[in-house]
Amino acid sequence: MNSNRPAASKSGTAGEFEGLTLYLGTGFRIEVVSTTMGLKIGEVAERAEVNLQTLRYYEREKLLPEPPRLSSGYRAYPDSTVRCVRFIKRAQDIGFTLAEIRELLSLRIDPTRQKTEVRGIAQAKIADIESKIRTLKAMKTALQHLTERCSGCGPANECPILESIDSEEVLK
Repeated sequence: MNSNRPAASKSGTAGEFEGLTLYLGTGFRIEVVSTTMGLKIGEVAERAEVNLQTLRYYEREKLLPEPPRLSSGYRAYPDSTVRCVRFIKRAQDIGFTLAEIRELLSLRIDPTRQKTEVRGIAQAKIADIESKIRTLKAMKTALQHLTERCSGCGPANECPILESIDSEEVLK
């Protein structure tokens, strides 16, 4: 026996070797459990700082490829999945939709694609954000005008804010 190999543990019916689990009984079953063959979903979630449902959702949305399964049925995610999940989360944090993120991911892995495509997506997102800012400012102005018309005293059913909303005046 190789003296560099750790001995099997005596606990239970399974012995553990470095990177392998040996199950004793009617036969032998050896399964790789080291990270060189992949990470379990919980390990990916922990390293990427997301929950398991997020990973499953990203898989359903085709942002992450479905990983291969070990003979035990566990998914074996490559280490690169953690980086990909972090990329997705950061892209969401700056406003990209899942469809836009899917496109960014495809640009990221295709060496034939150009930086101008990435820049174009970012510029479109900036224009979208600017449009939303204009809309939010208009909403704020409308609400400020409505609140200036309400004294805050008296019955709610006579409030000029509610009356304006009811009469569609607020939309003008």
